[in-house]
Amino acid sequence: MSLKNMTLENIAKACNGIYIGDESLKQTEITGVEKDSRLIEEGYLYLPFVGAKVDGHDFIPQVFEKGALCTLSEKKLDINKPYILVKSVADALKAIAEFYREQLSCKIIGITGSVGKTSTKEIIASVLSEKYQVLKTEGNYNNEIGMPLTMLKIRDNHQIAVIEMGISDFGEMHRLANISKPDVCVITNIGTCHLENLGDRDGVFRAKTEMFEHAQKDCFVVLNGDDDKLINVKEVNGHEPMFFGINTKQNVGIVSHTSKGVMGTEVEIKYFDKTFTTLIPIPGFHMIYNALAATCIGVHFGMSFSEIDSGIRKLKAINGRNNIFNVNNITVIDDCYNANPMSMKASLNVLSEADGRKVAILGNMYELGDNEAELHRQVGEEAARLKIDEVICIGDLAQNIADAAKNGCNIVYHFNNKQDFESNISEYIKPGDTVLIKASNGMKFTTIVNLIKETF
Repeated sequence: MSLKNMTLENIAKACNGIYIGDESLKQTEITGVEKDSRLIEEGYLYLPFVGAKVDGHDFIPQVFEKGALCTLSEKKLDINKPYILVKSVADALKAIAEFYREQLSCKIIGITGSVGKTSTKEIIASVLSEKYQVLKTEGNYNNEIGMPLTMLKIRDNHQIAVIEMGISDFGEMHRLANISKPDVCVITNIGTCHLENLGDRDGVFRAKTEMFEHAQKDCFVVLNGDDDKLINVKEVNGHEPMFFGINTKQNVGIVSHTSKGVMGTEVEIKYFDKTFTTLIPIPGFHMIYNALAATCIGVHFGMSFSEIDSGIRKLKAINGRNNIFNVNNITVIDDCYNANPMSMKASLNVLSEADGRKVAILGNMYELGDNEAELHRQVGEEAARLKIDEVICIGDLAQNIADAAKNGCNIVYHFNNKQDFESNISEYIKPGDTVLIKASNGMKFTTIVNLIKETF
């Protein structure tokens, strides 16, 4: 299936590139866009990014052997194949995706926030899939390369796309939202992440809400009304936001909730003057917020409470994101994809609801700015408050977690590096334990998850 109006001529114009090659192919539409040469298919446009170790231009001959129609290039090529000469492949990708957005009738939902973007994206997509053909952001494709590539995966059969947008500095959201031009904007919360660049929560708020400046004129905005920053948004493009909340009085909230431990939470959701009961199959009080956001979106798109309930119940965890599995009587909460203080505390609260001995394996959190030591200590204080049985801290910054956790946890260990812990992992984890694994992605705690699978 070709991409509507995405001819080689239009692509070259969109990215201000120079088309070089067979003139008879200029009106041919591409069938896809890919930066990984191994994933190229017939009719694709190839994006040869230059990385620290690998230059994508080196793989141009192979992509044409696999059926690529055309490639971008940052240098002149001596090939008898069509290519578009550009100054920057990264900038060209954004321009191409922005042009493609203009060809789409698909509704775009943009999701951002400090914590819960991915889990909110997943539950909204799960709900909408009960009625619509939905495309959603996969993996970590939420940045200035991944998000445009996600947009370029939208096809004519897709009715709604649920797009995650992650940022770490001012101006990034402007660029992402200018491409997606969302019909619906969702912000989960304003927390303490990327403070190295954004300064404080007010800076985070300003950066996240850059999205509104590029939203459609009739956009539908869904915000967490329990967040003290977001509640101050009075209108976007002349429309009042829809607020959801648990701790404050909002039109969308809950009547009651019952924890089912690591099996999830049963909740009665209130939507204005109506209610329905559902089961969120992933544990954690914070997941209720995600379900409320999904309810707002589902109703907006004309779905019944029965359809919304069904979509929530079908939600599945993904690896590294609150993914719970069992290995020989050990329950593992794999939440190691990333971490900041808010998500760390939320995950500790999930762990606290488990049966048996509770073990937290926690590592460094990065990009927290000058206050990083105190923010780590606050995580340790939460572990102490919850009386987590055993806290294992890995990394220099995590020393602060360990120091604070000693005020309430029975057993606390600190390791300077993963290897020291991994070499004797069976000394610290026992049958019957529930084990949380969480740190910033740079700690690469997936090795611990895999070692548990291999060892027990």
